[in-house]
Amino acid sequence: MRFPASLALTLSVLAAANVLSHRVFPQADALVSAAMVGGLAVIGRASRLSADDLGLARRAVPAGLRWGGAAAAVTAACYGVGALVPAIRDAVALPSQSWSASVVQALVVIPLLTVLPEEFAFRGVLWGLLNRRSGRRWATAVSSAAFGLWHVLPALGTGAANEAAGSVLGGGPAGIAALVAGTVLFTGLGGVVLAELRARSGSLVAPILLHWAVNGCGVIFVQLVGG
Repeated sequence: MRFPASLALTLSVLAAANVLSHRVFPQADALVSAAMVGGLAVIGRASRLSADDLGLARRAVPAGLRWGGAAAAVTAACYGVGALVPAIRDAVALPSQSWSASVVQALVVIPLLTVLPEEFAFRGVLWGLLNRRSGRRWATAVSSAAFGLWHVLPALGTGAANEAAGSVLGGGPAGIAALVAGTVLFTGLGGVVLAELRARSGSLVAPILLHWAVNGCGVIFVQLVGG
């Protein structure tokens, strides 16, 4: 499959999965994620992306563990420091679920429904297509921009984080616009960091570990501090 068709199909699959997961079938996000990964795998194969292109080469796993482990450790340390700051502790909302539910979310739900599908999509197939065609800089820029836009619908949804941000920014059109813009900017910059880890290590393992540390440790952090 030629590059324009591969890129268009990849972006279409991502857009469809995002809308289905957040607007059409929010209770079937596991099925939507599985379908997205399957569709992207077919596109990757049709585009002749290699294991190296996708960040799945076995020989790169040790480097991925080193880079990703270091980044995850720094993230966990930042959460630890934050837990010691009274202002941060006071700003964290009370947890809305039990400890057992939080552990399941951090160790099962987040890895399987968020981290692995998103990393395969953005730092795997999309980054691999763009890197092979236009090089690392374009791959990082475009995949990170797409990753930021991926979070527009979640930013418009409900949730403790959105409610907290809304209480600060306001619930009117200006507040909503600021929340969405801030979310896209923050996650887009996060995408740059994740893509750099992917590029420097040559493995998806590195961004997977950091992505999980940010999301999974965040759940545990809220449970520890907010409780």
